[in-house]
Amino acid sequence: MLIGYARTSTLEQEAGLEAQLRDLRALGCEKLFHERTSSVGPRPVLEHALDFAREGDVLVVTKLDRLARSVPHMWEIMQTLQAKGVAVRIINMGIDSSTPTGKLMLNVLGGVAQFEREMMLERQREGIAKAKGAGKYKGRKPTARAKASEIKALKQQGLSMGEIAVRLGVGKGSVHRVLNSQ
Repeated sequence: MLIGYARTSTLEQEAGLEAQLRDLRALGCEKLFHERTSSVGPRPVLEHALDFAREGDVLVVTKLDRLARSVPHMWEIMQTLQAKGVAVRIINMGIDSSTPTGKLMLNVLGGVAQFEREMMLERQREGIAKAKGAGKYKGRKPTARAKASEIKALKQQGLSMGEIAVRLGVGKGSVHRVLNSQ
């Protein structure tokens, strides 16, 4: 069975979702799953599609970025589907993981993406080191320590760490550290 999955990040991308669904139907997908959610947020419909897929099925997406948010996430999905005997087709790239060439292409793409990510992180580290050397990089200002007196006052009023964190717009862990540094 061909199973189609489509995703957009926002309601404003309605035309993009409709185009994905149209393309998936044209390819003969018998079951369609679609959702509007950020790639970094929870994706319950994708999880449902992965659960639904059975041995011999093919999960079809129009573009890789509709399916996976990162190279590790792509490999996580691929391993899940591979263990179930399910193939993946990525239309705009012409990749079909049921073929040896498709598997090779996924490995090459994954390697290139991982390489690019590591190069970007290296350039970022170099840039930060250069900025620190020039005295231009100070890091983020410590927001919780700047509010230490407010945190302690609210704690004495009987507020919980969670309530203090919400009221002051800092993390609960930061509140905890301030209170334990007394």
